[in-house]
Amino acid sequence: MPTSVTIIGAGLGGLTLARVLHVHGIPVTVYEAESSPSARAQGGLLDIHDYNGQLALKAAGLMDEFHAIVLEGRQAMRVLDRDGTVLLDQPDDGMGGRPEVQRGDLRQVLLDSLPAGTVRWGHKVSRTRALGDGRHEVAFADGSTVVTSLLVGADGAWSRVRPLLSTATPEYIGKSVVETYLFDAATRHPAAAKAVGGGMLIAPSPGREIFAHREKDDTLHAYVGVSEPQDWFAAIDFADAATATARIAQEFDGWAPELTALITGSDVAPVLRPLYALPAGHRWDRVPGVTLLGDAAHLSAPNGEGANLAMLDGAELGEALAAHPDDIETALTEYEQAMFPRSAETTADEIPEMDAHGLIEWFTEKVQ
Repeated sequence: MPTSVTIIGAGLGGLTLARVLHVHGIPVTVYEAESSPSARAQGGLLDIHDYNGQLALKAAGLMDEFHAIVLEGRQAMRVLDRDGTVLLDQPDDGMGGRPEVQRGDLRQVLLDSLPAGTVRWGHKVSRTRALGDGRHEVAFADGSTVVTSLLVGADGAWSRVRPLLSTATPEYIGKSVVETYLFDAATRHPAAAKAVGGGMLIAPSPGREIFAHREKDDTLHAYVGVSEPQDWFAAIDFADAATATARIAQEFDGWAPELTALITGSDVAPVLRPLYALPAGHRWDRVPGVTLLGDAAHLSAPNGEGANLAMLDGAELGEALAAHPDDIETALTEYEQAMFPRSAETTADEIPEMDAHGLIEWFTEKVQ
């Protein structure tokens, strides 16, 4: 290609794009706001699906590295009623359709696959602007700038690249998640560990729910969902861990103690994660020299597909650019025409709020 590709954001989508471009000999630079790969924790487990995320890793030539970080047995799933009754106990089938990996481990695989210097750390974008003829300038908080003929926004929910293409902004979906961690679960939190089992636990109820994963090193990572407006959460002082924990646990009064222990037994302060989404079916008209992928393009309520979609976006964009090295606009058009309907279909497939019996019926209908 006549110019290198400039990617904003070193998440899974941006790094997959960078890797696929590198495989095809196309120069690329990734700018990331974080100061280093270890600047912050990288989240919990991800199930990487054989119909999207794994396809991206195949395009990146990283399937062996992926298999090396898979946590065996974590595809197991349990659905419990709020009283602790186990309604579904599905073992890991060992077929590899949705194997679980730690997000941080997967990100490191992608980083290790790129030449040194591909990612420029500590580059927080302050603004972007169009210069004409498909060229764009990116200004960083440190005062530096870069001009590029191909700019890709892989910078997540609050993308600084998105305004070049769209006026859409994420809106709160009416629900937040509170994250907790329980360490050395088998010995220190045996009841909660037994409830979660070897993989994932789902304990749903309309407006209140508990999801949990058994991560590596015998850690339980829980996501406690509460459907309330943001003002409701603003009234809770999350700087006071004990008070915040007690207030969230109060919403699960009457639930089985092995489930509420995933809240009250946390070994870290609870972390509030408000959930946002872009308008359903978000898309834009073709603008020369710029596009988006992942959450920057199609942020939605969590449904297990976000990381997988971002990676597939990155892989397909990379392959489109490799197929049309002398015609960037054809490549971007080809990529967007496939990405828009796929993301619209997938992000519309939200898991409804319901009790455990309803969820099992919903799962059953989905697989038929």
